Amino acid sequence: MRLAWTALFLASALFSFEGGAAAAATAPQPKSDLDRWFADLAKADSPEDAKPIETKIETAFKQSGSASVDLLMSRAKEALNAADSKTAGTILAAVTKLAPDYAEGWHMRATMDAAAGNDSAAMIGLQKVVSLNPRNFAVMVELASMLEDYGDKKAALGLYRKALALDPQLEEAVRAVRALEKEVEGQGI
Repeated sequence: MRLAWTALFLASALFSFEGGAAAAATAPQPKSDLDRWFADLAKADSPEDAKPIETKIETAFKQSGSASVDLLMSRAKEALNAADSKTAGTILAAVTKLAPDYAEGWHMRATMDAAAGNDSAAMIGLQKVVSLNPRNFAVMVELASMLEDYGDKKAALGLYRKALALDPQLEEAVRAVRALEKEVEGQGI
């Protein structure tokens, strides 16, 4: 029952989040490397063409701008690679406390929660990532997949579509949208 409430909360948070993202998108901002990469991504002709651009974007998302946070993140990765989830969890808790607006810290924490079978915490963490970084298409797909697994197919479809608006070449999202459109919206006459 708790998981159902969590899924419902996440779905409502996703839809309330849309308004804020639209308002932020209308403010004029200078073109950054990230903006250019997203423009290039929108023009990519195939998943193969999109892959190097996706890699650049994902690398940019991982940059914290803080040597301390970067060091903690590398230590958390080392702990996870050594299967020391307790140490990794402690370090990631410190990262999210030290840099609460650093989306990748929350992402790694959510990934660790999912691996431990704590789907509720993982979904909350992924939602936090999407709210902090509304252009993180890969995390949108992760969260959409979890929502789909828990039966919130309408919210999952909306999130897959948001991810595809940012990166039209996401094969997993393309397949999911095709399947969910029929299931959620039915077939046209």
